[in-house]
Amino acid sequence: MTSILPGTLGIDFGTSNSAVAWAHGPENARLIALEGAATTLPTALFFNTETHSTHFGREAIGLYLAEHEGRLMRSLKSLLGSPLLLEKTAIHNELVSFQDIIGRFLLELVRRAQVQLGGLPRHLVLGRPVHFVDDNPERDRLAQTMLLQAASRCGFEEVSFQLEPIAAALDYERRLTAERTVLVVDIGGGTSDFTVVRLGPERMQQPDRSADILATAGVHIGGTDYDQKLNLEQVMPLLGYRHTGPKGREVPSRVFFDLATWHLIHWLSSPKALRETQALREDYSDERLHQRLMVVLREHLGHRIANAVEQAKIGCSCVEAAQTIALESVETGLAVQLTPADLAQHLDQLLGRVVACAQECVRRAGVAPQQLAAVYLTGGSSALRPFQSALAQAFPGVALVEGDLFGGVASGLAYAGRA
Repeated sequence: MTSILPGTLGIDFGTSNSAVAWAHGPENARLIALEGAATTLPTALFFNTETHSTHFGREAIGLYLAEHEGRLMRSLKSLLGSPLLLEKTAIHNELVSFQDIIGRFLLELVRRAQVQLGGLPRHLVLGRPVHFVDDNPERDRLAQTMLLQAASRCGFEEVSFQLEPIAAALDYERRLTAERTVLVVDIGGGTSDFTVVRLGPERMQQPDRSADILATAGVHIGGTDYDQKLNLEQVMPLLGYRHTGPKGREVPSRVFFDLATWHLIHWLSSPKALRETQALREDYSDERLHQRLMVVLREHLGHRIANAVEQAKIGCSCVEAAQTIALESVETGLAVQLTPADLAQHLDQLLGRVVACAQECVRRAGVAPQQLAAVYLTGGSSALRPFQSALAQAFPGVALVEGDLFGGVASGLAYAGRA
């Protein structure tokens, strides 16, 4: 029998990474070790066709990259609110919906938390972005309903939601010694969310904080969109993207967009997709480019390439030096460089839209930018150097404060249960 704990469990189910925290009483939230000592778990599943076993997180990605037979799935959160979530796919000789696969991942998060805590509380708070789907309230409500249904198998008596940037604010508030007005910036794998909120040690004691939330805003752009753009600009031209064929027309681009999008890559392994891509041969002037594309699809190298692009993005941002994207698995000696200049150039428009959303949030709050005490950053993609530079230009003189980029939202969700 499961022991019932006091307090609240908070789950930050992310597009790229997930985290879990538990909070009770006045004590600080406890982040749960989910994979070894790591308090984050990549939102990834690998279905091993050799052993009919299911693997999660870093182990899932590692098995796939080690070329075990099977199927890798990432960025499933991006399907919330889409009809694709209810479509079924063959997993271990049974047809399973993608919503059920999300449920399996959430259940694994809860199971690992239970092992660490020795029990579970009755109350679960799930994070959600300001908008699952931009400019479509009906699909946005559907996305939350789908996530709630996926979480229903986890066994909690109470399940509620909190906006992810508000959860981040609740975590940041515990470090303040005086009242502040703060812009909270939460840049995840799939969405960018913003909140202007009044925070402070005295306000922290109030059960209803709705009056302290001055404005929220969000846009459906995140780290996976940056990965897709870099993949399209740096790697896909080597497979024929924007290549002009013998009739003077570009090769149809849909296959390249799907191949550069984490949650769509697996669709390209179907016999129908392979036939359609093979038929593109007549659209190529350079047969070698088409051969590379077919190698990628037949050898299921899409996730491997996407992972290499993501790692190059992170390395280029962290060390501000060129990174090599090795493509040896496609063709001997094939590689492409990603430089800091490439990173800034390719992401300029996407980052501009994200920063504009932040400025709109401040405008809605009726707060002058110079009245902000800080811009508080959370979410892994908020560490991207070009983004921080763009944000500093948009809010000159306002301090950028990095929080717990991967665990702050989960902690804040656990604190939110107190209300």
